[in-house]
Amino acid sequence: MADLLPVADAQRRLLALGERVPSEVLPLTRAAHRWAAQAVVARRTQPDRPLSAMDGYAIRFADMPGPWQVIGESAAGRPLTMPVAAHQAARIFTGAALPPGTDTVLVQEEAVREGDLVLLNGTGPARRGGNVRAEGLDFSTGDTLIEAGERLTPARVALAAIAGHASLAVHRRIRVAIAATGDELRPAGAPIGPGELPESNGAMLGALLADLPVDIVDLGILPDDRAALEGAFTAVDTDILVTSGGASVGDHDLVRPALEAVGATIDFWRVALRPGKPMMAGRLRDAIVLGLPGNPVSAFVTATLFLRPLIARMSGAADPLPPLASALLDAPLPANGARADYMRAFVHAGRVTPASGQDSSMLRTLAGSNCLIVRAPHADAAQIGDRVDILAIA
Repeated sequence: MADLLPVADAQRRLLALGERVPSEVLPLTRAAHRWAAQAVVARRTQPDRPLSAMDGYAIRFADMPGPWQVIGESAAGRPLTMPVAAHQAARIFTGAALPPGTDTVLVQEEAVREGDLVLLNGTGPARRGGNVRAEGLDFSTGDTLIEAGERLTPARVALAAIAGHASLAVHRRIRVAIAATGDELRPAGAPIGPGELPESNGAMLGALLADLPVDIVDLGILPDDRAALEGAFTAVDTDILVTSGGASVGDHDLVRPALEAVGATIDFWRVALRPGKPMMAGRLRDAIVLGLPGNPVSAFVTATLFLRPLIARMSGAADPLPPLASALLDAPLPANGARADYMRAFVHAGRVTPASGQDSSMLRTLAGSNCLIVRAPHADAAQIGDRVDILAIA
């Protein structure tokens, strides 16, 4: 199949088309789930002084095994600033700053309080600095905490906040136009006549992109009419144009000629994968065009392998491709053909079972799957217990 482009080559060529969009500075809550446009550097040290990791008594380790006279109290936000001398202690709570002169915390479970006197009731801390969070334990001023191109997960948003940032630089949202094509399609929920079909790809693609920083322009259902397609494509003013259906070689597959008629250049067409071979990519003015197959499972697989990585790349992701994992096979598989195969499957506790039906029109099978088994071209037959690559899907 020399005329089919390998999946990795197609991904590389598509991502090369996707230049990163300009950046903007947003408050932390709005920057969440974007990709950092620049490295995030700590503006402060955390913790900025030694803090107690436990409730108990701040002491000098050299004074072990006590007893100690309690001279005050230190709580989070209300530190004891007076020095603590030898054989003295301060009542202390988790997160509170150690008073001057102390270096260790005796936990309250190993202490007995008798008025202002504290006695050891256990083994006590094993070393100087026991039960203390040292200054700079997490990070220090000037440390790079988040690299450019890393996604701003909830944990990284919290890290940026505690490091002194109220806002972060991220790439702006990507504008994506989505069009379904086909005379047989009707809006979901509308009455269906003989030979007609509810349109499902638009809703599916919108859901598939819901966790990404995109603004979707719904072009609706376009007919198998060259003039109508050319008119719709001419009006597109987005970063990405996604079509589904009409990208094959039949008499009614008019997407490619309509795109070329309004000035689009096609970078590649037809990829060596199953399902999803009739997929194309190119450029129309400032927009990247991605023509997905009409079959819903094919559209899902190609959107997972190409559209989501393209959006991630344009949004600044350092590593936009979906990561592979592995699992042990629970059923035998025959030798694979010349195209990479992405088989619907269900993985649980490290073992994966391929779905019984793999036809590209079977959405029920896709809905019951949580991963795709990835089989390389010309892969040998696989047996139960063999380890195979899988790609998680939502």
